[in-house]
Amino acid sequence: MKKILLTIFILTSIALCGCQPKMNIFPDGTDPLLEKKLQGEGEHKVLVVSIDGTISDESKRGLLSNSPSLIQEVSSRLKLAAEDDKVKALVLKVNSPGGSVTASDILYNEIVRFKEKTGAKVIVNMMDVAASGGYYVSLPADHIMAHPTTLTGSVGVIFIRPKVEGLMEKIGVSVEVSKSGRNKDMGFPFKPDTPEQKKIIDDIIKDYADRFQGLVKKHRSISEDQLKAIFTAQVFSAQGAKKAGLVDSLGYLPDAVKTACKLAGIDENSQVITYKHKSYPNDTLYNSASSQAFSPALINIDAGNLMPPKAGFHYLWLPAAE
Repeated sequence: MKKILLTIFILTSIALCGCQPKMNIFPDGTDPLLEKKLQGEGEHKVLVVSIDGTISDESKRGLLSNSPSLIQEVSSRLKLAAEDDKVKALVLKVNSPGGSVTASDILYNEIVRFKEKTGAKVIVNMMDVAASGGYYVSLPADHIMAHPTTLTGSVGVIFIRPKVEGLMEKIGVSVEVSKSGRNKDMGFPFKPDTPEQKKIIDDIIKDYADRFQGLVKKHRSISEDQLKAIFTAQVFSAQGAKKAGLVDSLGYLPDAVKTACKLAGIDENSQVITYKHKSYPNDTLYNSASSQAFSPALINIDAGNLMPPKAGFHYLWLPAAE
């Protein structure tokens, strides 16, 4: 036991000191992407890509290493697939409560550009949650399939910022601000917003909400009555989402692969592939890990998950936010 503890201590010390740069003890996603075949023997390929977690363009911070942002992870895979003319379909496995307005829109645009460049069919298979930005990035799909127990919807925008002026008064501390314009401190956490500032924030929220709602109308054929309910930004069960027209069908990941082959006009036994930085023994469609090989649970803690959402405008369903 003492030898095991000593070995762990030495390896950790080496990693922290940077004394052995060639040893990939704590993988951080810097290794090249490798194509991994999950099943099938056909000529053509179906690529499976996970959109897992809060949508952000910031790198994921761990205790001992960083890994690429979700946008980087997905866009790098789409770029690689666009260079392979055997990839005829893309299955996006979405498990996300959304994220920032800009990050969600970037990822949406990456998927649209991939479709335009390759002509590949895109199928979304929703897992636990595909809400707000998670639904936003699903919109370009040729077919949206929800897992029977998925929660989706939340078509709306939220502005998040801390407000601590009451606490500051209680502890007898104040913050003085000198500014060049009366709205320069809009959203400042140490003071309430003025009526004018609230109106400005509401107008920005409306602009972002209008964009989201416009894309729903563009990509989905939904009646005006159903849109009224959808645009309250409520979440739906999978069955409710299908009834409302937000999704096309209910099914599991193998069903999504089968649908992808059908829409792309390729054999059902086509190769199902994914791109990962590391090989995993006995890999399956359900393995969402994309960057990090196995290491002790303590080392893999993502510090970002311990923090509240970053202040700003978000396409985000907060109850499910990491």
